[in-house]
Amino acid sequence: MAYNHDVIERKWQHYWNENKTFKASDSMDKEKYYVLDMFPYPSGQGLHVGHPEGYTATDIMARMKRMQGKNVLHPMGWDAFGLPAEQYALKTGHNPRDFTAQNVKNFKRQIKSLGFSYDWDREVNTTDPEYYKWTQWIFEQLYKKGLAYEDEIEVNWAPDFMGGTVVSNEEVIDGKTERGGYTVYRVPMRQWVLKITAYADRLIDDLDDLDWPESIKEQQRNWIGRSKGASVFFGVDGHPDEKVEVFTTRPDTLFGATYMVLSPEHELVSKIVSDDQRAVVEAYQEEVSRKSDLERTDLNKDKSGVFTGAYGINPINGKQVPIWIGDYVLSSYGTGAIMAVPAHDDRDYEFAKKFDLPIVPVIDGGDVEEAAYTGDGKHINSDFLNGMNKDDAIKAAIDWLTEKGYGSEKVNYRLRDWIFSRQRYWGEPIPVIHWEDGETTLVPRKNYH
Repeated sequence: MAYNHDVIERKWQHYWNENKTFKASDSMDKEKYYVLDMFPYPSGQGLHVGHPEGYTATDIMARMKRMQGKNVLHPMGWDAFGLPAEQYALKTGHNPRDFTAQNVKNFKRQIKSLGFSYDWDREVNTTDPEYYKWTQWIFEQLYKKGLAYEDEIEVNWAPDFMGGTVVSNEEVIDGKTERGGYTVYRVPMRQWVLKITAYADRLIDDLDDLDWPESIKEQQRNWIGRSKGASVFFGVDGHPDEKVEVFTTRPDTLFGATYMVLSPEHELVSKIVSDDQRAVVEAYQEEVSRKSDLERTDLNKDKSGVFTGAYGINPINGKQVPIWIGDYVLSSYGTGAIMAVPAHDDRDYEFAKKFDLPIVPVIDGGDVEEAAYTGDGKHINSDFLNGMNKDDAIKAAIDWLTEKGYGSEKVNYRLRDWIFSRQRYWGEPIPVIHWEDGETTLVPRKNYH
């Protein structure tokens, strides 16, 4: 006799539903175990194969733990806010709340038909005010602690997409949106930001206590990117009130700094650019504004840049160094400016060779006529640092910069504060009031949602 899956599955799914077989108990008699899936976005297309692939694995875990006598909480919910629903609403004229509810109903039917052991009494929906009042409460706590703040941030702005919206770096391909092919520009906009950099040291140091593969922990360390070095201030020739701050892990190589590169968005560019270079600089800025950060930092792309016509003053030897702008320098990382030591950095070397900029070796070893030397060695062409090794020279350079007022020791992080986003129509309301006088206050909790 053939297995009649349709009849048998319907029978048991009905039984599980009527008897709440998988409901988590509030009893404290059993050891608790929590199995949490990533809640799906309920699109109009319904489930795709990736949903049950992951849910099958977590369901196996949930069922096994129940059989081991644990009190298992295995919920399901819907991450239902977002841009796709807004886009669909604009195209069709329908209210996103209405068709989102229809999509959720379909998703729930499909997931139940697969027989997963969810506790449907714990179902959540991120668009439910009874749910998102708690995300608003969490935001309130972050805001009070100064961990949620507004700032002018360079973002990918697509003015013709969705009536104008911000898109992620991953959604920008060759200066256009992945969806629809709309032109994208890099523009500063006021955004809500979460101050995750306040936890940078803890995020790195506490990795030692995690039972994770070492390769994953190393990826995390590199992503956070803690670097020890120095802040150095370069003067600008002809602009006595202006200074360019750079962060470097190798202040000992200052004698080899032969040019500087600012991000095209750096606030000083418009102030220091020479009249004869202004048109070229502005054209380059316009070109770069259509690139995402991912495109700009692609190590395999051809290096590009434009001379500003201005010169910095190297504080350690008083020499002039040309100031360029280049798309590979990001305003969101570090100070948005670098000092370039082409003799001992591969990317600086490539840039210097392309634009015929000076290359001065300050570490003995290699042949800078052929390639940058990135190894260790005694310092040369470096005045009071000559003959020192790397560690001694770094300390001596920082001491000199500090004593002369040209810089100081500093720790820098690759990690950036996280752009939480702007308020959207189909998104949980950010509980902050912006008053006409520029002040901001929290919405009283009784008025949430």
